[in-house]
Amino acid sequence: MPSHHKSRRGLAVAISAAALAATAVAAALIGPASLSDPAEAAPAFNAGWKKGRETGYPVPRYVSLKFASSRMRIGPSTDYGSRFVYKAQGLPMEITEEFGNWRQVRDYDGISGWMYAPLLSGRRTAVVGPWIDTVAPLYRSPSKHAGVVAELKARVRMSLDHCDGQWCRVTLARQGVRGYVEQASLWGVYPGETIE
Repeated sequence: MPSHHKSRRGLAVAISAAALAATAVAAALIGPASLSDPAEAAPAFNAGWKKGRETGYPVPRYVSLKFASSRMRIGPSTDYGSRFVYKAQGLPMEITEEFGNWRQVRDYDGISGWMYAPLLSGRRTAVVGPWIDTVAPLYRSPSKHAGVVAELKARVRMSLDHCDGQWCRVTLARQGVRGYVEQASLWGVYPGETIE
């Protein structure tokens, strides 16, 4: 069966010249062997969710792609054909099921398939929600009254440094920019979830 490729590059960020002038922005989920790794610790807010049959971690949960090229398959085995090859290290994915060393995942477009667990990392990332029609402001501090560092378009990817349930402190590594985004504007973190 032929492979289809889906590229997740670019994820452009719109940063105003004034904001730029003013601002001089883990462990792979490989199964039970990684259960003691603190980077894989289950978030407390998920305590009531079902547990994955292989790892015991909450399902669903967010992870990210560990490598710059990661293959999603139609089923949980290399015997199944490829659905997509993602070309974006750190892209957030949501695990929805576990089967052996395979994880059923969903991307921010709702595309679902299976990935080999070592392709996934416990490092938390997010994208500005695809539902955002205009931009999501990146603030200097966790307040709508704080100065705006940048204006982020939908699907801009970032690392999650900390989330308190309402605001996330994020880093846009390529641009060297840091700031705060309203948690409700992000895909890759659940409403009310805290990340330390």
